[in-house]
Amino acid sequence: MPKRVVVSMIAAAAVLTVSSVSLAQTWNSAGLSAAEFKAQQAGGPAPRRDLTGIWDAGGAGIGGAAQAAERAAAQAPFTPLGEQMVKLNKPGNGARSVPVAEINDPLSTMGDPSGFPRLVTFELRPVQIVHTPNQVLMLYMFEKRWRVIWTDGRELPRDPDPRWYGYSVGRWEDDTTFVVQTVGMDDRTWVDNSGSPHSTGLRVEERYRRVSQNTLELTVTIDDPKVYTKPWLARNRLPLKLLPPNTDVMEMIPSASESAAYQKFISSQTK
Repeated sequence: MPKRVVVSMIAAAAVLTVSSVSLAQTWNSAGLSAAEFKAQQAGGPAPRRDLTGIWDAGGAGIGGAAQAAERAAAQAPFTPLGEQMVKLNKPGNGARSVPVAEINDPLSTMGDPSGFPRLVTFELRPVQIVHTPNQVLMLYMFEKRWRVIWTDGRELPRDPDPRWYGYSVGRWEDDTTFVVQTVGMDDRTWVDNSGSPHSTGLRVEERYRRVSQNTLELTVTIDDPKVYTKPWLARNRLPLKLLPPNTDVMEMIPSASESAAYQKFISSQTK
């Protein structure tokens, strides 16, 4: 075999090896650091009608916007039913927070699912978005949950049996804005970590606007006439940044056994 061919084959093998190593280096990622999130560039123009990728809202997704969301909820006063419902919720976050031993948050005390929309109003950690011919799939790092958003033109159910994550349909408003409507949420869940309640009549609108190749904006509107006197914004143009396609997101699953152990420990410290 000619020497030149052998050298070329060795070089090609080296490139393949380096590529394979680089693709295998990101395991159990918790998302972008604050510095990485800030440094992320916009990239090129947004692709047409495509949200594909792993997206991270950074610190604001986890809780940095909690106070803003709480202020927004306060601007939509409770109805009489809402006033009754919120008094039953004793959260560990926000203006209505109580001592740890009194918290009755079903997520942290019993390991119940966070449900929707709470999954995007507070614990919005990295999420992978996948397109299929008739669905958009949302694969969340937190709880290792997924949601199905139907894009086949179906209507939302008129009298749905409540579910933890509701029933969702989506459509493209234009080439960069994907709008999702969700109904039928179980009223055992909270809207956010500060204990904002909702009824089974809740309707949530998500607007995903792809600003550029590497930036996506999310707006979430809460509309529940039984509990709030008017709609309010839980998220307002929250920016999400695109993670590398070879990112392996960590497993983050709240468990009932860990919740029980935590409550037992806290109780022992408050006696």
